[in-house]
Amino acid sequence: MTITNVSDIAPAHRSLAQWLTHLESIHPSAIELGLNRITTVAARMDLTFADKTVIIVGGTNGKGTTCRFLEQACLMQGKTTGVYSSPHLLDYRERVRINDALPPEDEFCAAFCAIEQARAEITLTYFEFSTLAALWLMKQHDVDVPILEVGLGGRLDATNIVDADLAVITTIDLDHQDWLGDTREAIAREKAGIMREHAKAVIGELDPPVTLDEQVASLAVEARWAVRDFSMTIQDDASLWDWQCGAQRITNLPAARIPQQNVSTALAALDLLGWLPDEAQARELVATVNMPGRRQLVASEPEVIVDVGHNPQAMRAMNQWLDTRSDKSVRLVVGMLKDKSVEATLAAITHDITHWYLGATSGPRAAQACQLYESLDKSQQIKASCYNSVTEAYQAARQEAHDDELIVVFGSFLTVADVLSFHNR
Repeated sequence: MTITNVSDIAPAHRSLAQWLTHLESIHPSAIELGLNRITTVAARMDLTFADKTVIIVGGTNGKGTTCRFLEQACLMQGKTTGVYSSPHLLDYRERVRINDALPPEDEFCAAFCAIEQARAEITLTYFEFSTLAALWLMKQHDVDVPILEVGLGGRLDATNIVDADLAVITTIDLDHQDWLGDTREAIAREKAGIMREHAKAVIGELDPPVTLDEQVASLAVEARWAVRDFSMTIQDDASLWDWQCGAQRITNLPAARIPQQNVSTALAALDLLGWLPDEAQARELVATVNMPGRRQLVASEPEVIVDVGHNPQAMRAMNQWLDTRSDKSVRLVVGMLKDKSVEATLAAITHDITHWYLGATSGPRAAQACQLYESLDKSQQIKASCYNSVTEAYQAARQEAHDDELIVVFGSFLTVADVLSFHNR
């Protein structure tokens, strides 16, 4: 007999693909903020890390790259690590790294079996299942340093069921307003929810809202702040930079492959934990740490860079980076989700662009190319074309670009995944 319903397959016999199909079908909503249900299941599974050093990283942008730098620094110093991040680009297993390796599929299946047994009558979202699976895998591997990337906000995010020894807040800007509030002050309160009383925190945001100061003070948190406590200085020729936090100083750091402010924040976090690498190690880390989908080079002649940035703050950073690439004409490939701040995100790109290639993403949240076109500032005499898919938009850009030009792809994890899939086929 052919089984057409995944639920009819015994949990122990499901493949990872079958498990993921099952997870997508068993909860009525993709997002349900709140910690009661997942906390109960985690307690049943004894997912505690009291004897470990737990780091949780929240913020609007820069979470993934900050986690990546912290992970690589810990590994360099002989500490074992587990990293949980989301979403993934091409392979679900990207959501968990154990000592910089993706666990095999059968370990995820074992994790899901354990969660299914423990949850019993409790319903869990896809993200909650993923979070519990990551914690279960870290527990099984007995990692020294669990590093958790917040999915949405902080206070009510599933990752916040773990009491972190160190909370890192990278940046604060408008994003997910329907869930977090429509001001930076309100969003800062939500993100501050990952901090614990008398614990440690590092804030990488250069212009923190006053509400973040208030939360730090009310919790008596030992905090390090960008600008106030740590900073970076670009040297005159722009090829090297220096970092300083109090008496600690690291000089002649090379250009980073991830945003340098995120490196600066990660260094402050390591320093607060007493794990600051020496100067030689720091230079090696800065020169080598990268992250898929974050200013990732995927092709040359023409040069192609992909970036998952999808909000105004991320695009302002991208615009600053483009200004450093004035040697190349730039073509942009864009695909976004309609529930993002599309107009403000696209308006943040003020660099001179040769042509915009607008593609529709897939799924119920997809923004159509015509919607992206209507969001462009037409007063800038923009040249733009619309396509039925990101892949079509990207192929057009490649066909029209000269070998010495630069193509930048951005707007969503889905957008970057489409282009990476194109190159991997």
